[in-house]
Amino acid sequence: METVTTIRPRALVRASGGPRYAVALAVDALGTGLLRPFLLLYGVMVLRLSAPATGIAMTAGIVVGLVCMPSVGRWLDRGARSTVVAASMLVRALGVALLLATPAGHVGPFAAAALLLGVGNQAWPAAHAALVATVAHGRERDTALAAGRALRNAGLGVGALLATACLAGGATALRAMAVATGIAYLTAAALAWSVRLRARPAVGPEGGAAAGPAPRMRGLLAANVVYVFCLNVPEIALPLVLVTQLHASPVWPAAVFVANTVLVVTLQVPLTVLLSRFPRRNVLALAGVLLALSYLGFLAATSLGGGWGAPAVAAVSVVCTLGEIVYAGSATALVTALAPAHALGRVLARFELSTGFGLAVSPAVITALAPHGPTALWGGLAGATLLSASAVAAEKDGDAHLGRR
Repeated sequence: METVTTIRPRALVRASGGPRYAVALAVDALGTGLLRPFLLLYGVMVLRLSAPATGIAMTAGIVVGLVCMPSVGRWLDRGARSTVVAASMLVRALGVALLLATPAGHVGPFAAAALLLGVGNQAWPAAHAALVATVAHGRERDTALAAGRALRNAGLGVGALLATACLAGGATALRAMAVATGIAYLTAAALAWSVRLRARPAVGPEGGAAAGPAPRMRGLLAANVVYVFCLNVPEIALPLVLVTQLHASPVWPAAVFVANTVLVVTLQVPLTVLLSRFPRRNVLALAGVLLALSYLGFLAATSLGGGWGAPAVAAVSVVCTLGEIVYAGSATALVTALAPAHALGRVLARFELSTGFGLAVSPAVITALAPHGPTALWGGLAGATLLSASAVAAEKDGDAHLGRR
């Protein structure tokens, strides 16, 4: 089995799309970190919209973004790579421009802006994974995907920190952050487009264009919906539990979120390299076990209450982050390995649909379970995640030529 034993920065940059593309990723992530966490505040504070109207508009943007994914997959399967990445960034720049042009009190233009931002945010992951899969192969591709995620998390974290520091400026500061975000998206789109990377058409056995259905991967896609709940645990579940149930200081959820970001940035690539000696499917199943164990750990930690509950939750969150890192380093890598070249875009689009759906429903599920007590929340998540890990481990890769995954 192919493994990666060392991390070579120059080779990693080349495998990730090259220096210009790496800069585009960093600039795009920085711009996203400036605005995305505070888009709701922009609607309420700057545009004077009600919180429910703002939230509905943002949700609609996410849903429409998911609906567009099949078209993105077909575009990728026609060979487009850097153009799709640039388009996802440009669409978001248009969304920011519309946001800045929206008059106070008008929910319609804000909803249109949220729609454009949602389309760009949903299209980007599949386009990025397809681009990396075209440049790099084998376990080098897995490491490149992990490096892209680490870089993106670093940019998001820096952007969010800058935005948080500027929030004291009120509506004026939020407008300035939106302008900076738009400029960042335009810059990133220009850099990504300048890479000008296309995939060669896949060739069939008789020399013609390859064709055929994309692999279904039903078990993997269903499991992924549950796996992605882990991405909202630091942002939604833990603040909810720490502040409303354990009555801890808001400093605790903030510290957990910062620690999560730092661990992802520093450990994503090394852990992916370390686990490259094992089949991707086994690693993904391991991620589910780690996440389930962390959920059971949260259940035990919340039972402590008092002064020990919050530190215990923070400690267990490290295990949850490790599970998230292992999941992120193996899931997309497994999907790109399973996908035949002629259907890579469609397969990645389906995977992103499952990811987006999981991210969309997880806040509602978490907030619905939390009032019923820690057992309902953490026990339910642990059980569902263990079942998902079992489904991942049991599912067979339909194509024999794929070998060990």
